[in-house]
Amino acid sequence: MSEVVASPRVTAIIIVFNGERFIGEAIASILAQTLTMWELLVVDDGSTDATGEIVARIAATDPRIQLLRHRDGGNHGMSATRNVGIAAARGEYIGFLDADDMWMPHKLAEQVAILDAAPQTAMVYGRTQIWHSWDPSSGAPDFFYSLGVPPNKTYPAPRLFDQLLENVHQTPTTCNALIRRDAVEAVGGFDPAFRTMFEDQLFFAKVMVDFPVYVSGRWWARYRQHDAATSAREADADVLALTHIRYLTALRHHLLRGGRRFRPERLTIERHLAIIRLRHVARTARSRLKRMMVR
Repeated sequence: MSEVVASPRVTAIIIVFNGERFIGEAIASILAQTLTMWELLVVDDGSTDATGEIVARIAATDPRIQLLRHRDGGNHGMSATRNVGIAAARGEYIGFLDADDMWMPHKLAEQVAILDAAPQTAMVYGRTQIWHSWDPSSGAPDFFYSLGVPPNKTYPAPRLFDQLLENVHQTPTTCNALIRRDAVEAVGGFDPAFRTMFEDQLFFAKVMVDFPVYVSGRWWARYRQHDAATSAREADADVLALTHIRYLTALRHHLLRGGRRFRPERLTIERHLAIIRLRHVARTARSRLKRMMVR
């Protein structure tokens, strides 16, 4: 049995809601890390299935693992649940993993080495496998998004900010990034107003607009594709557009609170807001016209 790490290099945070199907695999991918000086905080967001029992059983075999819950035991959404883990974190670095995804065994060792060697770099991320082959019946191939920039170097802020907003290339994801804890705290963690969609993009945008970020060409995580995933459940075009507008608006407010009278990043956000709003208005108008024609 492993021992409690007095000063863990990394705090791994898994948030989970009714995740009994995959939570064991996610935890196993952390147990398999070649770097062993970690703590794992599994934060249960009010699960009603066997998630808690599964995590408690695994935690009993390894004191580096803790099961946490909200004080009221309720369901508060992804952002507030990640913040529970952040508040309890002891590691110098923080890494997030959703309960249906997996880390590659070398992830923490390689990412910690990069951040140790670059003290001014706040975050590192690499490639994430879009993972269909876990389910052979899906018939869809696994693949990787392009990084969009030459890999294996640190980019000064806000070089990667525009790329994050464009959302075409690989960007930091909760399963493939490792962040200095002081940077997580500097941006205020996750915004609890965002219970599900865009909660991670808002967090990463705040980091990338103010801190240097290292982009690696290494493969560090598997992002499982399945119908029960949050992104699949909430793919309705209207919901997506409205939540996208909320995300960009919240990010604009964050920049306005930053204390500088002018920031070029605001112009990028205004442009994206205008595009998304126009698309939403056009989609709504087309839907209304179709309903009128049916009548």
